[in-house]
This record gives sequence, structure tokens and C-alpha cells, in this order.
Amino acid sequence: MLKVDASFRPALSIVASPTKRRAILELAVEAENKGISGLACPSLGGTMGLCVSLAHVTSRINYWTSIQPIYYSHPVEMANTASHINEMSDGRFRLGLGVSHGPVTDRLGVEPGKPLADTAAYVAAMRANERFGGQLPPIYLATLRNKMLQLSTEISEGAIWANASLSHMSKQLSEVPNAVRDDFFLANMIPTVIDDDVEAARAVNRRTLTGYVSLPNYRNYWRAAGYVEEMDAIEAAIEAGNKDVLPSLMSDKWLDDNTISGSASHVRARFEEWAHTGVTPIAVMSSTTGGQVKAINQLFDVYN
Repeated sequence: MLKVDASFRPALSIVASPTKRRAILELAVEAENKGISGLACPSLGGTMGLCVSLAHVTSRINYWTSIQPIYYSHPVEMANTASHINEMSDGRFRLGLGVSHGPVTDRLGVEPGKPLADTAAYVAAMRANERFGGQLPPIYLATLRNKMLQLSTEISEGAIWANASLSHMSKQLSEVPNAVRDDFFLANMIPTVIDDDVEAARAVNRRTLTGYVSLPNYRNYWRAAGYVEEMDAIEAAIEAGNKDVLPSLMSDKWLDDNTISGSASHVRARFEEWAHTGVTPIAVMSSTTGGQVKAINQLFDVYN
């Protein structure tokens, strides 16, 4: 178990939602001033544009895409843009890449290949362009199960999970010892709701994870993490066309292993548990009574 410094702060997920982009940049500056350990930028609302802006409005905090789907743009264009942001941020930017999910590729009209092969080919093409486009930032890969984790240790500088199970993480890392070397970045996006009403907080996180349990790759991950009964029940409901019951099939044990729901002190303690594994927790904030801005300010209050 790793020792966690008393000044520990989690990383924070920020989304540049349309019409709220300036407000999010202001929150990013506040996060830097409060010592938040990093900023993760999901692929909603124009991630790469957000990362360009972060290079100019912040000066110390590291930040990364978490993640940018590889099918959004050609690897040469991605390499050129990433190199630009790397230079303009004075080396604070990291590029998180992933294949995303079936609904995304369907919307794009993309016929994806094998995730491991497509990812490896994309990173190789980016690296081949480096002599033309400039120095690339460190590359992180989205991961869930062991094969993608292994690939990340072979061709990148970090691995990022989303909605991973705390109880499964140590076992997963122990099976790929190379992934815990000192210079390899490990992080996990964790849906988090701060509210003394634990059931109300859990209800928000259940809604958040409804889309994820609908995806076969996530169900397979959670089966590997030990939640076979829950995943079998959820899959049966989906096959029966009964998605409305999915939240009721998410056990508290499963939910609390993959998300954080509860009081400020509980949330803080759970982030520290994640940090003890050697994995940087990324707070993906929601609120029972407001939107992203309110939820992020609740997190800031935890660390005042």
C-alpha cells in the first residue's frame, strides 16, 4: 500500500459544455489554485479545444484528455494538434486516447477494427509523424481489462480506467507488474456525488452508470471483477428490452465499488483509498441538486 501525503488532492474531470466553456475555464484556474492534482478532459463538447485553452489560462497544473476517441480524427492531425498543445502548455499536457464505445462509432459511421490493433496502429502513426509535427506529449491509453492494460505498458506512458472496481484494481495491477513502475501513470475516472443523503447520491450514480452497463465491454470487465450475478441480470433485462429496471439491478456493493456516494468525509476517504493503490482518482462530479459547476464547487469545499 502506498503512503498518501496529507496534502493529497484528487484529479478533476471537467467538461467544456456549450455555453458554459468560460465558466469551466474559470473553474480550471480555481482547481489549479486549490492544488487539485490534475484535470481530465472527456470527449464531450470539444476536448482538444478545451485543452488548447487550458494551456493559456493555467500555468502549473497537468491535464489530459480522458479520453479522446481515435476515430474522431486522423492520427497525423491528432499528432500535430497534440504537439502544439504540448508546446504551448510547457509540457503539462498529456494525450489520453481510446477506441470509445459502439454507440460513438455507430454515430460516426465508422467501422472499427480490433481495439488492440487499431490503438497500436494509431499510436505508431502518431509517433511516425513526430519528426514533422514536433514533440508529442506523454500518451495515455483508455483501459479496462488486462490485454489493453498490457498494451498500454508497451506503447504508452499511462493507463486510464473509467468506472473501475476498487476491489479489483490491486489484483489487476499485480498481473501486469510493468504497469506499476514509477514513471507509468495510472488513473481512474470515478463518478462522485457529495450528499449526506447516501441513497439520493447513489440514485444519481445509478443513472450515470446505466449507459455503461448497457455496453458489453463494461459488463465483461465487471464480470472479471467478480460481479457475475449483477451483470447476468442486467444482460437478461437488456435482451428482454426492459432497460427501465437496470438501476434496480445495480447492487449497493457493486455501485459503491465503482462510484462514490455520500458525505464529504466519506468521499475524501474513498479518494485516499484509491490513491493508496497507486491509481490517481479522477473525480467525475455530479450533484443531487445542480449541475457540473455546483458539483465541482462541492468538491472544492471538501478540500478547503
